[in-house]
Amino acid sequence: MSAPSGNPVPSAPPSYDEAMGLNMNYPHPYPVPGTGQKPDGKGMNPPPHMGQPPPANNPITVQTVYVQQPVLFYDRPVQMCCPSCNQVIVTRLSYDAGALTWLSCGGLCLVGCIAGCCLIPFCIDALKDVDHTCPKCSALIGSYKRL
Repeated sequence: MSAPSGNPVPSAPPSYDEAMGLNMNYPHPYPVPGTGQKPDGKGMNPPPHMGQPPPANNPITVQTVYVQQPVLFYDRPVQMCCPSCNQVIVTRLSYDAGALTWLSCGGLCLVGCIAGCCLIPFCIDALKDVDHTCPKCSALIGSYKRL
């Protein structure tokens, strides 16, 4: 069949720009390669950054931070790093009368041990509160309350 004489048959499909209706006068967001350049990006320089100074070669200081896990204090010495003097130490224990000591004394008084036997809890370290101190700098590190 022959084509109608009024409508000529196009020889090639339209280009991408023609099909999409792109405005050829609008500036492209990237450099358009010239006739002597390859479109693969070789030989094309990106636009220089305007208004920014060149990067300076300042030395970078690095600070190392050690995060210590929380220490649970009981009635035994603990090996740790002292937060005051930054030395590895084993804590020194000191015992002080606390709530459990006084309640034990009061309980013995109620039972009838008023002739001095009620003071026995003040002689037993297992009923007292424990303070952990540093043996090098004598700083109080932590406490263990029995009650």
